[in-house]
Amino acid sequence: MSNDFQGDGAIQRKGLLGSNYEMTFGGILSFMRRTFTKDLAGADLVVSGVPFDLAVTDRPGARLGPNGIRAASAEVASLFPYPWGFDPFQDLAVSDYGDCFLDVHNPLTIQDAITNHARKILASGARMLTLGGDHFITYPLLTAHVEKFGKPLSLIHFDAHCDTWADDTPGTLNHGTMFYKAVKDGLIDPKRSVQIGIRTWNDDYMGIRILDAQWVHDHGTKAVVEEVMRVVGDHTAYLTFDIDCLDPAFAPGTGTPVSGGLSSAQALAILRGFGEIDICGMDVVEVSPPFDHAEITALAAAHIAVDMICLMRNRKVAGKLTR
Repeated sequence: MSNDFQGDGAIQRKGLLGSNYEMTFGGILSFMRRTFTKDLAGADLVVSGVPFDLAVTDRPGARLGPNGIRAASAEVASLFPYPWGFDPFQDLAVSDYGDCFLDVHNPLTIQDAITNHARKILASGARMLTLGGDHFITYPLLTAHVEKFGKPLSLIHFDAHCDTWADDTPGTLNHGTMFYKAVKDGLIDPKRSVQIGIRTWNDDYMGIRILDAQWVHDHGTKAVVEEVMRVVGDHTAYLTFDIDCLDPAFAPGTGTPVSGGLSSAQALAILRGFGEIDICGMDVVEVSPPFDHAEITALAAAHIAVDMICLMRNRKVAGKLTR
């Protein structure tokens, strides 16, 4: 870490690379203390929040998720991430773009607002890591990513819920039906997509490969990675992590918790095995700070997001991160 200055790197840092010393308990709370900027020039990866929870079916509060994850990330940023052993920001230029602005009093504008937010970032050549927000936000994000990277994409989806329940009503905001619509609209290829940690029932999973929570517990994390690699192959993938994939013991602060889920250790071990997958975009969603305890859920989300960044950093170093 550089000692050129101390504190508030989010506004003092010149450029996007590198890290500096910060107090874990003070300072401006960008994600992982990255530079707060709307300037997209030179960024490899842009972190932004979508503070939206109007599509939830149970407990609200995910609109507070982006800032909750930012606050929890201050502790994660104090050391090199484990088990990577490097500062990813020495090689990967990462900024915090702030939050997508939403007119919450005009809900039917929200889907386009999120898509346009993503279009602007992706047009710069940067990849995106989005902090939610409820899980509906992945649908408009997918729309922008498909425009940029071609369709259909593979979906790698961590969740307790499949989110493919039928919904043929145009324009609905529902965090349990958006992947039904994504399949129907040709945004994702179900034959090249995987859902991990599922523990709710649907009569029709639309052809997506389901590795439910019991499958993960029975077969182990290495088998999950192998199966994801088999299904996705060399197809470009979008990675979405609903924090309720974790058991409520590890993520109490979420809108629709379901018992029997993955541990933090299982989820992180699986993520770390995705180094060979061409991931074009990523999100971590459904963190609801009002239902959290001692930042358990936000901290898990921050660690998950940092592992996503480390995967992206390694692909850049290997020359596999195209702009």
